[in-house]
Amino acid sequence: MKYYFAPLEGVAGYIFRNAYVHHYGGADAYFTPFLSNPVLSSKERNDVLPENNAAAPLIPQILSNNAAYFLAIAATLREFGYDKVNLNLGCPSGTVVSKKRGAGFLSIPEKLDGFLYEIYSHCELSVSLKTRIGMESLEEWDGLIKIFAKYPFDELIIHPRLRCELYGGKVHRESFKKALDFFCEECGISTDRLVFNGDICSREDFFDLKEEFPEISKVMIGRGALKNPEIFKLLKHEKASVTPLRNDGSRLSEFIAFHDELFNAYTGIMFGEKPVLFKMKELWSWFTDYAGLDLRELKKIRKAGSLTDYSLAVKSVLQAKL
Repeated sequence: MKYYFAPLEGVAGYIFRNAYVHHYGGADAYFTPFLSNPVLSSKERNDVLPENNAAAPLIPQILSNNAAYFLAIAATLREFGYDKVNLNLGCPSGTVVSKKRGAGFLSIPEKLDGFLYEIYSHCELSVSLKTRIGMESLEEWDGLIKIFAKYPFDELIIHPRLRCELYGGKVHRESFKKALDFFCEECGISTDRLVFNGDICSREDFFDLKEEFPEISKVMIGRGALKNPEIFKLLKHEKASVTPLRNDGSRLSEFIAFHDELFNAYTGIMFGEKPVLFKMKELWSWFTDYAGLDLRELKKIRKAGSLTDYSLAVKSVLQAKL
């Protein structure tokens, strides 16, 4: 079984990935947040430069509906030493979708078909696809999988939600089953090339999925890795700790070290205190349950108005338990 770390836009840049690998790791591949400029911005370049990344193997993701732009980005990545890229057909953001990119590209299947023809005809790198199952209707998926079947995708990573559902409600596992049946039984494509993505946040979620789809051999996890940084290690071992984090000194110390590496790295590259505070407080929206914070403790962290106050708040909440 292989486990992939999802391209978490706005969260999992190289600083987060590096800290994650240093303290938790366990994923078999890491995907970057999307690149979209034909000439990479300094931020995008920093995120994919090999010397900036401890996570490996690292697969850059591209967001585009312009074949020439896609190929230009891929050519730059090839110069950096990459041999694989991923196409984003899943981002549900309104600003992305309105430009017919990400999940919005699924709404114009004839243009998507032409785009895929161009990139698979000319790209010198292996290209995988990460997709939703449509924009508004489950019926859209039938036509989309027939388009994808025309092309030699390295992998097809399926998040079985519609764009209109964003990240709410249950994933449509029946749509993933439809893809398995079509690609594997009708097209003769190996199950190794299909990856399930969506709502795997615990061992129970994973084994429930495996019970329904014993044939799958790859899953991608995003929000689950934020809610529980240990998730990849937990899934790779039969026995998992059920001890709350704050009752386990060793694991709590590891989380504090992870947090401190993030805090120090963001402080080192961001200008001013406010961006760092915003970034760290944003992360606590994911870490709160894992760290076992109650509302009073979370409020204490969120009220911090300076980096000094923030550090003292986190220390008083977490290190008091050591």
